[in-house]
Amino acid sequence: MKNRRFYLDLVHMLGFLPRKTSLYRLAFIPKSAQQKTPSGNHLNNERLEYLGDAVLDAIVANHLFMRYPEGDEGFMTKLRARIVKRKNLDYLATKIGIPAFIDRGITTGSKSKHIYGNALEALVGAIYLDRGFGCAKKFFERKILKRHIDLVLVAQKDPDYKSRIIEWTQKNSVEITFESKEEHLSGSKAPSFVSVILLNEEAKGTGRGDSKKEAEQQASKAALKSIHTV
Repeated sequence: MKNRRFYLDLVHMLGFLPRKTSLYRLAFIPKSAQQKTPSGNHLNNERLEYLGDAVLDAIVANHLFMRYPEGDEGFMTKLRARIVKRKNLDYLATKIGIPAFIDRGITTGSKSKHIYGNALEALVGAIYLDRGFGCAKKFFERKILKRHIDLVLVAQKDPDYKSRIIEWTQKNSVEITFESKEEHLSGSKAPSFVSVILLNEEAKGTGRGDSKKEAEQQASKAALKSIHTV
C-alpha cells in the first residue's frame, strides 16, 4: 500500500508513468538522511543531483535559445543563472510538492539548507536516466517553467535594457530587429556605432556608443521609453 501511494503521488507530480521507481525514491533521499545499503555504502541523491544539475542547465539553455532568437549569449546566460540559482530551485521544488516526498524521518534541524532544490535537481537526473532528455525537458517546461516562472519578471530584474526589450516583444508577440552599423565620425580615428531597433518593422529607438553592444543598449532604452515601460 505504501509503495502504491508513492507511485500514484509520483505520477500525479510528474504527469507521466515512471518506469524505474527506485531512481525516484533515491532522488528524494538527501545526504542528511544517513541511509545505507546492506553492504554499508551511503545511500543518497548526491550523484543524481550532480547529473540533474547538468541536464537542467541544458534544458533551460535550450528553452531560452528557442524562445529568444534575438537574445545574445550574455542575456541568456543571466536569465538561465536566475532560473537555476539554488534559492529559486528551493522555491520551485516546494511549488511542485517535493517536500512531501522527502524522508519524513528527517528532523528539521538535520535538513541541509537547500534540501528541496537539491532534490529537484536529483529528480531531473532520475527522469533523464529513466525516460531520456526529451521527457526531462517536457517535464520541466510544462510543470515548472510555464506554471511557476514568469520570464518577464525575471528579465525585468536586470537593468540590461536589451534584455528587457526582447522580453517585452516576446510577451506581446512583437517582431524585433536590431540594425547596427559602424560609423566613422569626422575628426575621430576611433569608430563609433549606431543601432536602430525596429518593432514590427517600425523604428522605435536609436542609440549610439563606442561599441555595438553599447549602441544596442541605448537603442533599447529609447525603445522602452517609446512604449512607456521605462
